[in-house]
Amino acid sequence: MIVEILGAKMLSPYLGTSHFVWTAQIAVTMVALACGYYLGGRVAERSRTLAPLYWSIMAAGVYLGATVLVREPIAYWCLDYNLAAGSLLASIILFFIPLGLLAMTGPFLVGVLTQSLKAVSSSMGRLTSISTLGSLAGTMLIGYLLIPLLPNSVTMYLTSLILLLVGAAYFAVFHRQTALAAAVVLVLGALPGIGLMQHQGGQHRWLKELYRGNSHFGMLQVVQRPDGIKYYMNDYLVQDTYDPQRKQSVSHFTYMLSGLARAYHTNIADVLCIGLGIGIVPMEFAAEGVRVDVVEINPAVVPVAKDHFDFQPEKVRIIIDDGRHFLNRCDKQYDVVVLDAFLGDSSPAHLFTREAFQSVQKALRPGGVLVINSFGSLKEGKDFFSTSLHKTLGAVFKSVRLFTSGDGGFFFAASDRATAEFARRPSVEGVHPEVRREAEAAYAGVVTAIPDTGRVLTDDYNPTEYYDAANREEFRRRMAFAAKGL
Repeated sequence: MIVEILGAKMLSPYLGTSHFVWTAQIAVTMVALACGYYLGGRVAERSRTLAPLYWSIMAAGVYLGATVLVREPIAYWCLDYNLAAGSLLASIILFFIPLGLLAMTGPFLVGVLTQSLKAVSSSMGRLTSISTLGSLAGTMLIGYLLIPLLPNSVTMYLTSLILLLVGAAYFAVFHRQTALAAAVVLVLGALPGIGLMQHQGGQHRWLKELYRGNSHFGMLQVVQRPDGIKYYMNDYLVQDTYDPQRKQSVSHFTYMLSGLARAYHTNIADVLCIGLGIGIVPMEFAAEGVRVDVVEINPAVVPVAKDHFDFQPEKVRIIIDDGRHFLNRCDKQYDVVVLDAFLGDSSPAHLFTREAFQSVQKALRPGGVLVINSFGSLKEGKDFFSTSLHKTLGAVFKSVRLFTSGDGGFFFAASDRATAEFARRPSVEGVHPEVRREAEAAYAGVVTAIPDTGRVLTDDYNPTEYYDAANREEFRRRMAFAAKGL
């Protein structure tokens, strides 16, 4: 279970966390287990000792240690394929062999535990029970302890090292004639650890790394350009940029979110931000005396925003929660709701359904506005998500308007007003000079007609990950290669 879950986490910076990635990882795991069980049974029948089992365990350890160093070039190579094929190919190359080798353990243990035909049932029951409890322990360990505390590469290398030590210990105690060979394998398996230590912190050619830490929702990084501009990255993908000298974002989407809210509402007193980011949008509202509630699912983001991006948590109310869960239980109303929840290249699907927007509507005062940051396309064959999002908003709100600067970024403004016209003209005077033209283009890039495609998204049927896969592949590929060049 550790290898299965950690494998998907190691691939997520390059291939994402969509159902394609998890389906590929689970499928490869199941096939590898089936092959390993079969091969282990054949080998166990012919072997009089457990030596082949421990050789397979050590071989799996060596292979898993090597994946730490080769996962990046393999993942980038797999980015040349579509998401479904690339995910499957990467999982096969990196994890099929070690998972199959580890699966050989079961048949060998059955042979050890089963001394007579009468003992087969009870032995299999004990083995299955212990195996299931072990899987549970591994799942809990990786999910609740190792992922948030250690980098994924370190956790995988430690897993590799433990497997190598288990095998080496067996040969040292029970097979001393092959202990030297096992020691050589142990040393070879430890070599990726040396490479790992050299690899840490060396992701970027000309940026200074200020922070690196794992979390339940990916690895967080803060890196800085020679001119002082900072990048906030999640799983190696740039999420936002910041100029500490001007104390401003260098990403135009932050200005669009706050600017559209002001353009549609002239008397903002309470704002709900679903997604903290690095705290720029909430701080803009707070600086104007607005009461701001921020719902953020990842608690690890808050100290990063505070320490590196001048976020002042005491000026807003922070709720650590899933955005949909908060909305379903919300008993407060706001003038503006800003939906800016992202994980890498896409937004959580459960926040973009008719039922989710109905919860937003209940949380808005009369005349309130919902502003959304999203990515998409209006090209034929690639417009499912954008047109579906427009239709879904239209099924809940009276007026919906879409803005885009043509770079793949889409901004929706939805309200219960009869018209979608601005209450006042948006201004770009306070926008950072590097992105002022992008902001101007986005305000001017109003899409007044949406092609008659897509569908209303619901909790029961929301196939955006499938139909929007091509857009997300393209966007993630672009972000991944851009991050590689930093």
